Parts: sequence; structure tokens; C-alpha cells
Amino acid sequence: MGSNHADKLLRLADAQPAVSARELAAAGVPPRVLSRAAARGHLRRVGRGLYTGIEVSPSAHQSVIEVTKQAPKAVVCLLSALEIHEVGVQAPFEVWIALPAGTHAPKGTGTAIRVTRLSGAAFSEGIEIVMLDGAPVRVYSLAKTITDCFKLRSKVGLDVALEALREGWKARKFTMDELRRYAQVNRMTNVMRPYHEALTG
Repeated sequence: MGSNHADKLLRLADAQPAVSARELAAAGVPPRVLSRAAARGHLRRVGRGLYTGIEVSPSAHQSVIEVTKQAPKAVVCLLSALEIHEVGVQAPFEVWIALPAGTHAPKGTGTAIRVTRLSGAAFSEGIEIVMLDGAPVRVYSLAKTITDCFKLRSKVGLDVALEALREGWKARKFTMDELRRYAQVNRMTNVMRPYHEALTG
């Protein structure tokens, strides 16, 4: 394990709760180095194609991190996004992700997932990169998430959407301009207008 590749592998694995074989290969770590390190117990396997350092503690967001590592195109959405933004009291046992239409959901994650298919601006707008215990994760902004909750209120419940709207606004976690922008993207302007007016009136 004295090679530069092995040293790089261990640095990357020690830096976050999960790193994928795909990420390691992109960083220039040959597959044989990864296989050798895992076989010798220098890494801990935490999921299908996912590894971490042997002394790295699991993250409070471990499931979210692992799912998004296994589905690089995914964006954390709806209830899981609210949890990341610390709005509401949602503690979903499933990881909620959005995927572009036509993209296959990850298999063999070991974690329950809920997939929402979005297309066009409804998928691509409002994506942020947040760091969860050293791991970069794609998640929708709070304003986008709230408008998604209204759009998909049949899945998450109108009460969840209203709670997130009131709590996020009270905590000044978004502006009304942001909310209106994403309401337009999601074609929710008319649905959400009475609630906007109640907040600002």
C-alpha cells in the first residue's frame, strides 16, 4: 500500500462517509489498487461499490449519501430535501430522489428509495450542492423543494407543503421572489398564490 495511488485512495476514503468506485477511478485510482486495499482490510465497504476509511464514523445522512453516490444523476427532493434543509419535522425512512425521465433507478442500494421523475426545467432548476459530512450531495433549494411539495401534494400531503412554507418563511430561508420563480417553473403559480398572499399580507 505504499504507492501514490494507494495513498490517494486512503485520503479520499477517509474524507467522507462513502466514496464510490466510479469516483475513485475518475481520480486516477486503478481498480486493482481498490481491490487490494479492500481485501487487506484497509477500507470498509459500506454499500454496493461504496467504500470508506476504516475509522470513519457513519454520517447522520448516511443513507442519502450512499443513494446519491450510486445514482450520480439523482437530486435529493421532497421529504429528504426538507430534512437536509432542517425545515419541518419530517424524518423519512425512505430517501426521496428526483431523476430525469428515462433514467433507471439505482438497484441494490440496501436503502428504501422513492423516485420522482421530472423533466426539463422542473428537474434542472434549483439544484444546489451541499456538503454532508464531507460528501457533496445534489439537493433542491428550499424554495424549489416547497414548490415541489405543492406540485406533488398528493404524494407528500398538503399539510407538509404548508408547514414547510410557513416555517421556511418564518426562518427567512428563502425570498418570495425565489418562491415565485420556482412556482412558475412547476406551474404552481395559481395554486400557491393564496398562500403567498397569506404570508405577506
